[in-house]
Amino acid sequence: MKMPAGLDIARLYDEHAQPLYAFLLNLTRDEADTRDLLQEIFVKLARAPKLLDGVREERAFLIRLAHNAAIDLMRRRGTREQMRENFAAEIISPFAPASDPDEIFFRENLAAAVGELPEEQRAVVHLKLWGELTFEEIAAALEIPPNTAASRYRYGLDKLRGRLRPLYEEMKKAE
Repeated sequence: MKMPAGLDIARLYDEHAQPLYAFLLNLTRDEADTRDLLQEIFVKLARAPKLLDGVREERAFLIRLAHNAAIDLMRRRGTREQMRENFAAEIISPFAPASDPDEIFFRENLAAAVGELPEEQRAVVHLKLWGELTFEEIAAALEIPPNTAASRYRYGLDKLRGRLRPLYEEMKKAE
């Protein structure tokens, strides 16, 4: 396939593929689906480079494409509720491997707690904590108001605190 003039697909991929992969994995909970969606996004851009015309924030635009692609995948596969039940059984960790047993234990519990969040909250929490995006950037990427992004983040953190508080207290006692 011939690359259109002005589109540097390699640069886009190098700069954005890793955070998009992490975001999609957090949503799909499946590595094969994540790879397929990531490929779908970059093929779409290669075929229709005009999609990027007028885009000010590439990362936000790509996150919006990724989010929409993940939602489309879930719709194709069945109801969201069925997908959530399947996702809840899997724990996908956004963390690099660790060797300290306490750190491994904490990371596993945090990944499980994040996995229990509703999809809307999980997406915002992921983009805020691991994507380091502002609420305005998250809002633009997910096509929601900034206040909605902030409230989903707050509700998600509240749920994480509640879920992880006993673990924290247990670890504190062990010190």
